[in-house]
Amino acid sequence: MSGAAPGAPARPAADSTRPLPRPAESPRLTRLADRLAAAGPDAHDALVAEFWAAVEESGTPLVEPLDGDPGHRAVTFLWRGHRATRQVLLLANRLMDRDHLAGSLLDRLPDTDIWYRTYRLRADHRGSYRMVADISTGPQPAPPAAVQDRLRALTSHAVPDPLNRLSLNGRWQEAGSSLFELDQAPAQPWREARPGVPRGTVERHTLPSAALGADRPVQVYLPPGGATAALDVLVLCDGDMWFGGLDTRHTLDALIADGAVPPLAVLAPESVDRATRWRELGARDPYVAFLADELLPWAAARWPLTADPARTVVAGQSLGGMAALYACFLRPERFGNALAQSPSLWWRPGLPHQVPKQSAGGTPWLAQHFADAEKRDIRVHLDVGLHEGAMVDHSRALHDVLRRRGYPVTRTEFNGGHDYACWRGGLADGLVSFLGH
Repeated sequence: MSGAAPGAPARPAADSTRPLPRPAESPRLTRLADRLAAAGPDAHDALVAEFWAAVEESGTPLVEPLDGDPGHRAVTFLWRGHRATRQVLLLANRLMDRDHLAGSLLDRLPDTDIWYRTYRLRADHRGSYRMVADISTGPQPAPPAAVQDRLRALTSHAVPDPLNRLSLNGRWQEAGSSLFELDQAPAQPWREARPGVPRGTVERHTLPSAALGADRPVQVYLPPGGATAALDVLVLCDGDMWFGGLDTRHTLDALIADGAVPPLAVLAPESVDRATRWRELGARDPYVAFLADELLPWAAARWPLTADPARTVVAGQSLGGMAALYACFLRPERFGNALAQSPSLWWRPGLPHQVPKQSAGGTPWLAQHFADAEKRDIRVHLDVGLHEGAMVDHSRALHDVLRRRGYPVTRTEFNGGHDYACWRGGLADGLVSFLGH
C-alpha cells in the first residue's frame, strides 16, 4: 500500500482547495473541426460517420496526450445526439460542481451530432461518471436558478455512457456508472474474477439486532476450502454494495489465492437504504454495539473466527469510514484495525441530515476525541481522494493528531473522487497492509 509511514509525510499532493479541473481542447476534435470546415456536404457526413465508427471501436472517453505536458491527459467525454437532443449533462464524480450544473454541460460540434466536453486531468486519475441528454420540448429556462433546477431534475435520468465498455453497478435501484482509468492510475490487480481460482462462498443472513431495533441483513464471505483454524475477520460496512454491485468475492478469492492475505471471513452488514444508512452510520454508539456485541458473537458461534483484535479489521467508506474509526475508538478490545476510506470527518453528533458539511479548517470532532482520550492499541489507515475538497484537509488533520499521539497510522491520497471506482482498489491494498504476512 502506498501512503505515509508513521511519523513521515504523505506523498506530495495538490492543494485540496484548488478549483475543479479546467476544460481543455481535444487535439482529435480540433483536427476534425478543421476538416469539417473545409469539407463539402457529402464529405462532411462521411467524416462524422468515420469519427463515430472509430469511437465505437476504441470506446470512450477519448484520452490523448497534451503537447508539453507529459503529466496530464486530454480526456474527452462524448455523446451521440439526435434531432431531439437539446443539451447533454455530464455527471462526473467530483469533476462537477453540483451547485452549478450548467458548468458540466457538453458542447456541440457545429452541424454534427457530436456532443463533447474535454478536461485536462492528471495521468493517474480514476473515476466514474454518468450522462443524460435533455430531449424535452418547450422553452428553455433563462434565469440561472431555473436552469439549475431543470438540470437538477434531469440528473435523476442519468445513465452510464453507452460507448464505454467499463462500468460500475449501482444499488437501491440506481443506475450504474461508467468507469475511466488513465494510464498511470494505480493498479488494481485483484479486482477481476480469475478463471481457475478457488472460490469462496457468500451467504446472506438476517440478524435480529436489539442495538439497532431492527433485523439487519448481513452478507458473509467464507474462504474456499473451509477453515481448519481461526479465521481473520473483516467487518465491512455497506455489504449490499460490496457483495451486490461490486461482487467483491472475486477480489477476496484472488487475494487469498495469491497469498497476499490469509484465508479470512468477511461480515458485511447491509445499509438497507439512504435513511437507514444516515441513521446508523457515522460515530453512532448503537452501531458499534451491534458490530461488537451482536454481529461478532453471532458469527463466532457459527464459524471459527479469531477473537484477536490485531487480526480483526473494520472497514468503511464515507459515513462507513467514520463508523470504522469510531468502532476502534470505542471498542479497541474487539477491533484493532480501522480502514477508513474517504471518512466523513465533517460528521458530528446532532448534525441533521442534508445539512451542509462543515468547511475545511479546525480539528474534526472525532480527531479531537482521539487527541483527548487515552491512547488505544489500534492501527489506522486513511484513504482519501484529492478531488474530495475539505475531506482531504479533514483526513490530514486526523492523521496529524494520530501521529502526534503515537498511533501506527498511514494515509493514501489517490487522484480521484468520492468513488467506489477508487475504494475497491484501496480496500484490497488495506487488507494486505493489515493482514498480509
